[in-house]
Amino acid sequence: MIREDLSPIVRRNSQVMLNSDLVVVGGGMAGTCAAITAARNGIKVILVQDRPVLGGNGSSEVRLWILGATSHLGNNNRWSREGGVIDEILVENLYRNKEGNAVIFDTILLEKVTSEPNITLLLNTVVFDLEKKDDMTISSVEAFCSQNSTEYTISAPLFCDASGDGVVGYKAGASFRMGAESKGEFGEGFTPAKEYGELLGHTMYFYSKDTGNPVKYIAPSFALKDITKIPRFMNIKTGQMGCNFWWFEFGGRGDTILDTEGIKWELWSVIYGVWDYIKNSGNFLEAENLSLEWVGTIPGKRESRRFEGPYMLKQQDIVEQTHFYDAVSFGGWAIDLHPADGVFSELPGCNQYHSKGIYEIPYRCFISKDIKNMFIAGRLISASHVAFGSTRVMATSGHGGQVVGMAAALCQTMNLAPADFSGPEKIKILQDNLNIAGQSIPGLPIDQSKNLAASATICASSELVVDLLPFDGEWFDLNIAAGQLLPLRKDIQYSFGISVDALADTLLEAELQVSSKVFNYTPDVLIEKQSITLHQGVQKVTISFSKTLTNDQYAFVIFRSNPDIKIRCSEKRISGLVSVFNKTNPAVNNYGRQIPPAGSVFDSFEFWCPDRRPQGQNLAMTISPALDCFAARNIVNGFTRPYIRANAWAADWNDSNPSLTLQWDEPKEISSVNLFFDTDFDHPMESSQMSHPEDVIPFCIQKYKIIDENREIIFECSDNHQTINRWAPEKGLKTRLLKFEFEHPNSNVPASIFDIYII
Repeated sequence: MIREDLSPIVRRNSQVMLNSDLVVVGGGMAGTCAAITAARNGIKVILVQDRPVLGGNGSSEVRLWILGATSHLGNNNRWSREGGVIDEILVENLYRNKEGNAVIFDTILLEKVTSEPNITLLLNTVVFDLEKKDDMTISSVEAFCSQNSTEYTISAPLFCDASGDGVVGYKAGASFRMGAESKGEFGEGFTPAKEYGELLGHTMYFYSKDTGNPVKYIAPSFALKDITKIPRFMNIKTGQMGCNFWWFEFGGRGDTILDTEGIKWELWSVIYGVWDYIKNSGNFLEAENLSLEWVGTIPGKRESRRFEGPYMLKQQDIVEQTHFYDAVSFGGWAIDLHPADGVFSELPGCNQYHSKGIYEIPYRCFISKDIKNMFIAGRLISASHVAFGSTRVMATSGHGGQVVGMAAALCQTMNLAPADFSGPEKIKILQDNLNIAGQSIPGLPIDQSKNLAASATICASSELVVDLLPFDGEWFDLNIAAGQLLPLRKDIQYSFGISVDALADTLLEAELQVSSKVFNYTPDVLIEKQSITLHQGVQKVTISFSKTLTNDQYAFVIFRSNPDIKIRCSEKRISGLVSVFNKTNPAVNNYGRQIPPAGSVFDSFEFWCPDRRPQGQNLAMTISPALDCFAARNIVNGFTRPYIRANAWAADWNDSNPSLTLQWDEPKEISSVNLFFDTDFDHPMESSQMSHPEDVIPFCIQKYKIIDENREIIFECSDNHQTINRWAPEKGLKTRLLKFEFEHPNSNVPASIFDIYII
């Protein structure tokens, strides 16, 4: 029993002092990825999260699916899913939770963080103040946990503000912005007019379920009474829920920090009013058995403060794909701005336009220009309001969080300050450490100078040469244009043989196109066009292009739409080869072709996007000369995904025992082996609400063995589903040879691997 008499003084809460190498404030995707990355690289981390779960807008409290450069497969950013920890999380979620249950996603994040011995996690803990060592240096933050009535003083040499609203940066006095810049400051063509609004609002969702029996509904008094106040109320349908209502947005006319509680009540009014409309208007008879299962209790925030770094990303950097010497991350979501009046606006719920490919984000956007020991991550990074319209999404934020975590670890081990990595020499160290961890910085391969695999003689049991995508698949109706994306060589005349079924005498329009930038996947340069006469019936057609490419790069073999034609597909799928379609995806402003408004500085171009499996088979064809692009030496070129070339080794279809053997002249000390597999970087892997047809990506090798020079199996894996596998021998390993024996993922997918990195 505890009993205390009247105290003449004010009692104090429990006081706890904590110290670490890095304090990360904010447990959204950016903070979570930063903390995990830093901890795995050897430093002590305290992760402070003001909510009971991790994930921020991706958690079960908000239930927004995580997206980034892949943009729902609605843009031309091929193989662009963010790598590293954010990829590991999304791949694990697919494996355990392909149905998209946000509660299960919570557990995956919590497991990832609590499995790291270097992380101390403080949930339900709010940072509300801080102390500074001097004007430009934070010494500690003050926090309070409402669940255990404990006040924390947390000290560290380094801090990361990933809090969304920027509580640390704000209290520390760092330079920040809120709202849109004037058009004159950066010359951005997409700068919103004052009447459109300067801030994006908050959003809340609801879920419903069919109970099998009639359910009545009586709306609370605060529910919206007049549904016509929502100009788009006619878009509401039964069966919609969660992210379908991303446009239930409000708050852009106010202060998106100070007014958050009022914004929440307004959004509750909208949700309960909409449900009243669905249940009681008489317009939705099919809703009789529906019950309101869940309504968000905190808003999903889009925008508040943005902090200034040594560089501020702007629209031109995204559209023109500016190259930065200190590129450490990338984005690819459209520049996506919303009207400030949100759900009550007469305007479309969003105004978004795409660039022709992914864009680089420099390191200088992740550090404060004022506070020497503070990193910034998530939607706080140094970007203009317009550029923020793209960088704000969660997969991009998580990818940037990894930058912070790695930089913090290197700062501690190398006794450097965050700004020291801004220089052209030190940045290379950060970039390479990130890439080894799977970051895949655009155009920047892993440095092979320390990779023992690069100095080995590499022998493959076979190497795939593609002269045929077999004619064993479905017939695709050419109601929309279709194409095959292939890594072709310069100065070579290619011929392609296809099988078509013409419903009547007609013309087949075929094109060979490439991108004006060799690293893009937007076909905007026509190499050659042909028209082939078809007669009714099934027939083989050969298209021989006389003109050639001027660079080695991916090219599009395109067949324009014709409803009188079907084209045969192939059941075979290969890493780095994909079919694409000139289809639409209105959810991301894709109507087949982007036609931007005048003066917006965006480009006009066609969209060519894959279909989600099980659709999207490759187009069956013969290819002459054959594609000889899956050589064993690809595993040491430093690229861990398709980029200009396929960059993978692939075994021949008929190789019954695919293997790679690495041999050295002298014995090598092996401390770790890193294998980079193909988990289809085209797949967006939306984390919640959407379901996916598979829990393991069909390109991913699941079973393999590692064998030493004595023919002993020193490691064996029978159930891999992850992108990166890391194996470290428990005891020292010294050998002249390592043999990797793989199993084909399945009969239609040959074994393939992007990279082997050994130290």
